[in-house]
Formats: sequence, structure tokens, C-alpha cells
Amino acid sequence: MISISGPSLQEVDRSSSLYRKLADLHLRLAEKDSTIWGAHAQKEASIRLNWIDAPTSSMQLIPDLQRLKERFSGLNNLILCGMGGSSLAPEVFAKSFAKQLFIVDSTDPNYIAHTDGFDLAKTLVIISSKSGTTIELIALRNYFIDRFLKAGLNPKDHMLVVTDPQSVLDIDARQNGFTVIAADPHIGGRFSALSAFGLVPAFLMGVDVAEVLDTAQSAKKSFIENPSMVLDTAYIISEVAGQYLSFSDGKSNLPGLSDWIEQLIAESTGKEQKGRLPISTPLGANSPGALKVSFGEDADLIVQGHIGEQFIFWEWVTALVAAVLEVDAFNQPNVTEAKEQTNDLLRQWGGKAPTLTPDADEEEIEIYGHGVTVTSALKNLIMNTDIEGYIAIMAYLDRQDDSKIMELQEILADKSGRPVSFGWGPRFLHSTGQFHKGGQQNGSFLQITGNSNAIIAIPEMEFDFKTLITAQAVGDGIALSERRFPILRLNLINRAVGIEQLLSAARAI
Repeated sequence: MISISGPSLQEVDRSSSLYRKLADLHLRLAEKDSTIWGAHAQKEASIRLNWIDAPTSSMQLIPDLQRLKERFSGLNNLILCGMGGSSLAPEVFAKSFAKQLFIVDSTDPNYIAHTDGFDLAKTLVIISSKSGTTIELIALRNYFIDRFLKAGLNPKDHMLVVTDPQSVLDIDARQNGFTVIAADPHIGGRFSALSAFGLVPAFLMGVDVAEVLDTAQSAKKSFIENPSMVLDTAYIISEVAGQYLSFSDGKSNLPGLSDWIEQLIAESTGKEQKGRLPISTPLGANSPGALKVSFGEDADLIVQGHIGEQFIFWEWVTALVAAVLEVDAFNQPNVTEAKEQTNDLLRQWGGKAPTLTPDADEEEIEIYGHGVTVTSALKNLIMNTDIEGYIAIMAYLDRQDDSKIMELQEILADKSGRPVSFGWGPRFLHSTGQFHKGGQQNGSFLQITGNSNAIIAIPEMEFDFKTLITAQAVGDGIALSERRFPILRLNLINRAVGIEQLLSAARAI
């Protein structure tokens, strides 16, 4: 059963007006009251609340999941193409249950090239997108269809689509004879862990999803009857924590949960220049000024429980926090903004990224920003960071081969004394990217891009993956620059050497 502990509980005032408000909101949430986020949010909320019933309603999926497993029997290599909520929950399932799942949540050619080693005859590719219009998913769908055809295989026997009914992807897939699982359209993407988006890949990996749903049901029943745990946690995040939370799952039995929660809270609350910025610290990096949350080890707040319990617990807490902050928990206006910037650049470029001229360069790193050396550029970024602000590292790189870059998070946190988040691009655009532009306006931004060894075309599109990821990075940079945020882009000419150079330069600050 879910449990909470930690010294931050001593700061919860259960006699306060805020706590009483949370208690009222909790009761209304259990009744699926769509008005609790305000009149401006009611229309969206009224069609996004079925996650509340998911621990029970998703049991109906199990017969379909069993038929899917029979349909694709013998395909033991699983590749999931998804962004944001479509990939983060499946990744928690895969890591927590030690299952094999390769997640393609990137447009980086070097990262996509890792799929070249898969035996396609034994591979199932899951295309997972709620809207069915996400540019990354359209590109990846086209890419894998082409790969199967070139291997002499029928894509219909090796691809599965999970999407909302009547989405563009749903209509196209059914017309072309692909297997489709329709998700509940009344569950938002980041609240979809216990829906088809989380459960289809989990079941195909061999996870006992009935047990996951059973534990989620029990947890929901428990905190509806005795709401102190969700109320205490929502109070701590709303009142005690301030702007920053750090989540560490490195020593827990739920690796990946921090990244899932990061998206859930950041994208749900980061609007109208307010919100809570969760910072995932998989390497245990220090987060100055952040309330520390863990799932087992010592922290300000410790939340322990089964994976299904954690999913429904944090969805519930996040919905309450958004209601207290009076923001629409279910929209993501600035995620849409980043997509529009990318599309504008792709149109302007006519399918091929132009040659960009850096402001300076040093060895294997091109500098786009203020500074003649990498160290001086990083110093300038730190100096221009609001005293109460944060630094966001946004790495448009290969999160497998370039993972050493994650060490930069701890280095910059120690050097700056500020909270430092880390996100893989373009994945973070569907997560903390909403907060960057919609939350408190006190961020400083470090983009890290890299030259690619692989050139991978996208069938039926006039641009390749290298051009796409460049447009995503530059487009988001434009959106941030228009807000006059401090921003620095460092492009790695040689990735491996450039990462070592960058880490050394950061240590020299």
C-alpha cells in the first residue's frame, strides 16, 4: 500500500484554509467535477477526467491485449515510438520489471540508427500517439514502414498503432489495414499511464497489468476513504515546496518514475507564469533550493508503493495542485507553440537546414551566444540567471551513446547554486518545455546540439531527421529568445570529444 514519510510532513498545517480547500477539491475530484480548475478550464476538463476511473475501466482492455499478443506472437523485439505520455509510462514499466523495450522518443539520427541492429523479422513496432498528428510520430511511422518494405516484410504484420479513435493516425492506419488499439479519448496524454498508452506495451512486454490495475484500484479506494496522504502531499507541493521539486529514483525499484512525474507536474501546472518545476535527477545530482522527493531513500518527502499505486497517486496529487494554483491541468498551449515554430522553420528551409554561423568556436564546440570560449559562455549564462531562477539543459543528442552529458547537470548546479533541470530533446518539448515558456519566467536555457554521423531520410517528407531535429532545437530557441530569456546553444562538432571538452569547461568555471 502507498505510504508517505519524511520531515516535510511536519510542515503540513491540517487546520489551515488551504488544507480545507484541498479536502473539498479532493471530494469533488472523486466525483469528476470538471469545475474545480476554474471556468476557463471546464470545457477541456469535462472531456479529460476518465483517468480517475482507469484503474477499473482499463480492466476491459485485457481481452484485447491477449488477442494482440496472439496476433504478434514470435515478435520478441519491441520498439515503441512515442513522445511524452505515450513513452514515459511504458519506460517506467520496462525499467521497473526489467523488460526489453527500445523507446524511440527522439528525432536524432544517431539515436534512431540504434534500431539498425534489430532483426526486423522478429520485431514489433508500436506507434503511439494520442493526437495522431505529432510530427515525430508521423516521421517515425513512415521510416519504419519503409524499413519493413525494404526488408521484404509486410509492415502490417510488424506494426501496431495506439491512438485516439478518429484521430488522423487512426483513420489512416485502419484504411491501410494496420492493427489499431483505440485509447480512451477522454484521458489526457500525461494522465494516460493506466490506459492503453501505458498498458499495451506493458502487456506485450510480459507485465501483469491486471495486478498493476488491482493495486491502483486499492490505492484509489484507500485514499478516497482516508485522503490524508494525497492531501498532505498536495499541501507540501503547493505550500511548502515553492517553485522547485527534485525527484530521485536511482535507488528505488521504480527507475524512470521521476521522468514520468516530471512531465506530469511540469506540463500540468506550468502555465500563466506559475507552476511547480519538478527536476528529475537520475544521477543523484544536487538541486539547490528544491524540495527533495524520493521513492525509498532519505528525502524531504518519501513516497513508497507499487507502480500502479504511484501512477494513480501522482495523477491525483497533480490534479489537486493544479486546482489550487487555478491553472488548467489538461491543456499545453506552449507545447503547441514549439510545434508551430518547428513547422515554420521547415517551411522556410524548404527541406534542408541552412548552414548556420556560430558567434565563436573553440576546438570541437561551436558557440551560439555570448562568450568567446565555452567556459566564458557558461559563466555568462550563470551570471544572467535570476537569483531565484533555474537553468535548463536541453540536450538534442543520443541519450544512449551521449549519456555522459548528463553529468553536466550536477556540475552546473554546484557552480551556479541554482536548480538545474536536464531534458533530452526533442522529448522534453512534450514535458518541461511547457513549463519553460508557461511557468515562472525565470529560466536560463542551455541547448546542446551535435553533428550527426547518420543521414536518415524520412519517406514522404521533404526533410530528413537531421533537418527535423535542427528545426526543433532552433525553433524552441526562437520561442525562448522572443521572451528575452538568457539562452546559449553549444553545438558539438565531434560529439564524444565535444562532451568531454564541455564537461571540462564547466568544471573550470
